[in-house]
Amino acid sequence: MKRLSALHSYPPYHLPFLCKVSLMATSISQCYYSIPKTFAQLQTLNKTNLANPSLKIPKFSQKIKNSPLKETCNQGSLEEAFVSFSALFTDHGNSLLINPDEVYAPILELCATKRALLQGQQIHAHLIKSNLVSEFMFLSAKLVSMYGKCGSILDADKVFDKMHDRTIFTWNAMMGANVSNGEPLRALELFREMRVLGVPFDSFTFPCVLKACGVVEDIHCGAVIHGLIIKCGYDSIVFVANSLVSMYAKCNDILGARKLFDRMNERNDVVSWNSIISAYSLNGQCMEALGLFREMQKAGVGANTYTLVAALQACEDSSFKKLGMEIHAAILKSNQVLDVYVANALVAMHVRFGKMSYAARIFDKLDEKDNITWNSMIAGFTQNGLYNEALQFFCGLQDANLKPDEVSLISILAASGRLGYLLNGKEIHAYAMKNWLDSNLRIGNTLIDMYSKCCCVAYAGLVFDKMLNKDLISWTTVIAAYAQNNCHTEALKLLRKVQTKGMDVDTMMIGSTLLACSGLRCLSHAKEVHGYTLKRGLSDLMMRNMIVDVYADCGNINYATRMFESIKCKDVVSWTSMISCYVHNGLANEALGVFYLMKETSVEPDSITLVSILSAAASLSALNKGKEIHGFIFRKGFMLEGSTVNSLVDMYACCGSLENAYKVFICTRSQSLVLWTTMINAYGMHGRGKAAVELFSIMEDQKLIPDHITFLALLYACSHSGLINEGKRLLETMKCKYQLEPWPEHYACLVDLLGRANHLEEAYHFVKSMQIEPTAEVWCAFLGACRIHSNKKLGEIAAQKLLELDPDSPGSYVLISNVFAASGRWKDVEEVRMRMKGGRLKKNPGCSWIEVGNKVHTFHARDKSHPESYKIYQKLAQITEKLEKEGGYVPQTNLVLHNVGKEEKVQMLYGHSERLAIACGLMNTSEGTPIRITKNLRVCVDCHTFCKLVSKFFERELIVRDASRFHHFEDGVCSCGDFW
Repeated sequence: MKRLSALHSYPPYHLPFLCKVSLMATSISQCYYSIPKTFAQLQTLNKTNLANPSLKIPKFSQKIKNSPLKETCNQGSLEEAFVSFSALFTDHGNSLLINPDEVYAPILELCATKRALLQGQQIHAHLIKSNLVSEFMFLSAKLVSMYGKCGSILDADKVFDKMHDRTIFTWNAMMGANVSNGEPLRALELFREMRVLGVPFDSFTFPCVLKACGVVEDIHCGAVIHGLIIKCGYDSIVFVANSLVSMYAKCNDILGARKLFDRMNERNDVVSWNSIISAYSLNGQCMEALGLFREMQKAGVGANTYTLVAALQACEDSSFKKLGMEIHAAILKSNQVLDVYVANALVAMHVRFGKMSYAARIFDKLDEKDNITWNSMIAGFTQNGLYNEALQFFCGLQDANLKPDEVSLISILAASGRLGYLLNGKEIHAYAMKNWLDSNLRIGNTLIDMYSKCCCVAYAGLVFDKMLNKDLISWTTVIAAYAQNNCHTEALKLLRKVQTKGMDVDTMMIGSTLLACSGLRCLSHAKEVHGYTLKRGLSDLMMRNMIVDVYADCGNINYATRMFESIKCKDVVSWTSMISCYVHNGLANEALGVFYLMKETSVEPDSITLVSILSAAASLSALNKGKEIHGFIFRKGFMLEGSTVNSLVDMYACCGSLENAYKVFICTRSQSLVLWTTMINAYGMHGRGKAAVELFSIMEDQKLIPDHITFLALLYACSHSGLINEGKRLLETMKCKYQLEPWPEHYACLVDLLGRANHLEEAYHFVKSMQIEPTAEVWCAFLGACRIHSNKKLGEIAAQKLLELDPDSPGSYVLISNVFAASGRWKDVEEVRMRMKGGRLKKNPGCSWIEVGNKVHTFHARDKSHPESYKIYQKLAQITEKLEKEGGYVPQTNLVLHNVGKEEKVQMLYGHSERLAIACGLMNTSEGTPIRITKNLRVCVDCHTFCKLVSKFFERELIVRDASRFHHFEDGVCSCGDFW
């Protein structure tokens, strides 16, 4: 039905001929078509033009001189050729003496050139009806050639098999058809059959066979044929010698190809030069190819289309930009009309250079644009990250009445995936199915990747399951799809299937599997995959770097370090992986140490390294280290853009220098949404809620569209500044104006905001009326508020919900234990702690950092491991004594949630890690300089009071960053307004 429907849109100039051959078509095998009723109706409407007798051509021998049909075919117009062909029989009927070769051969050649399969089949039907196929072997050979060039190898086979007397021309045509349609082995079989049958070769036989040898890269077979060529005396024929050069090049014997070229007697033929230039270009020896191109010009041999295409293809990357521009200039200087093939090569070259503006200029000047031209532009935009432009050009291709092919679909699916445009991807998938392209292996693989990037892993799995043919890329892509979409167990199951099938596993597949292991945080799986890689000999640098990453993600620093140290030639990825390993596992000091070791080697850090090490400085609040890294970035000439500038702003904010963070922000030219969100978050962590909301208003004026993360930063800022009305308004703006469905984290921020302001009943009502089921984060925020304001009733409700939803979080148990302790319910406290022990859950111990003398000092609660601990404790005793005498400081022992005596509670308060850090800072810094401290937990009320008094009586600014926010203590006052 599909083939019949195609005829309904057949051009009207075919009607006379098609109507006459309609009766013939039914006698042909299934590959030929019957004419639908539509044409019979049209015949009635066009009686004058179509009233012709049935075409029955007798045997004639007379030639037509100066055939208008032949001239028309030579001009290349399929429409005019069919009109001329139809008129030939319309005007003369059966009385004209016609040589069939003279009539049919030109139009069959034209059908082959235009790849007009349907029209070629109609001509074949005419020949069968006229009983000419079996009598004119030359026409049979033309039919084989036509079907081969039109891509219908089955039809070519049928014609060839029915021939009784096959000429050498027919054998050559059949071999050529097989080679051009991806059947080189069949072409070689035909050649062997020729030899067995004793069919004599001619000079045109060998180029076909040599091309087949080149495709399968069978140099042994090629050498045998080379011997036959010498034996037959054809090695001096230029086009045969050119085919030999091409064959050796495709078999990766570039030296053999060059020797043949150098021995050629006649090298004035442009084809010879094209062969050797293409040989070097295809083998990646681009400088040699371009050198030969210059030699050719010096020899006075004029370049043709193929030469220019080969030279332009040799400009494989931006390092050849100068040479590529020279060739481009020479083409423009020649003032010749830009051939579509050369134009396509020019576009492709500029795409490789990343110069899409140049490519677009060439594209716009072209009068004739084919699928390759459009595909080059679409692929170029996709490869250069201009995905929206790729979509626009894809629409343009269809507006130009061109049909998207495999290359078009692969490029546009990749662009849709990168943009996350699921609807576009589905539409293209539907088009592929409608046009029977979804069975294409490469399109199937790209569909899996597109659905994966659109976070639609279920569709990716369905595409994979329905694929009839799957290669290693298919399996690798679907494993990556599951791993990247948090379906880690499914990814590991697929790897086991691959192993069961006995398929070869490559580095890419193992990389995706290791990503799944990282997602599961499962050390046993990581070890298993690591062992498998060793067993299969997959231990290259890329693999070792990935194994460092997976052990780091699984929290096994020891294994990650051992793997890192086993790498002899470390690259930038190796060093970055180890730095990230330490950062993600809370060992920022060690990360800085690795970074300084890296600087001592010849390996230069990249932007990813800088982001990781800035994160380390930020986590330690090590402002001096951060400034040092900023200076390094400036000296090395790194562009302040993207993730690097975002990390700089975040680093300064986390180090307590909001002023420097804003300077970096305001001096950045390209201000992305991520950068604005980072600055909003910086204001939030410093308790500058109003500044965060004002910055958001400016961002909206800049026409930037906020996302979920932006609103999370805003609600966080409101939460730490007590901006209840602003928080409520922003949540509504998020839902109504920007159509963003809030995440549980957004609801948790609002609950925290209401809870901190002691609006507990309103917060509880909000939690109960949420559109989604409240998560552990929401109940945790509510429980924290209940603890602060000593609401036992609501606290017990929240505690029960929290245990149900998050029974494996040590933080939840600690919070619940503190609620019970504040109520004096020591039995319940003991029960909670026993449950923690039973679940092997450990409380995160309190820890504080301070940067002194370009070194970061770490302190734990009641820690005495520091080299100067004795002096530090002495200093702390002096500080406490002064605050008690002059500031009236009294330890708030009621805040110590342990069932111990008062004196022991006082000692526990004195030993808090931030106090040790303050004592160290006062000992080792100049008077009047700020002291910056970071703590991993929320600062307690007693320590908060202690810090306020230190800032007043020691006249120091204290900048303390805890797990909740920043506290700027100055002259006895905190920036948080005692609201944290």
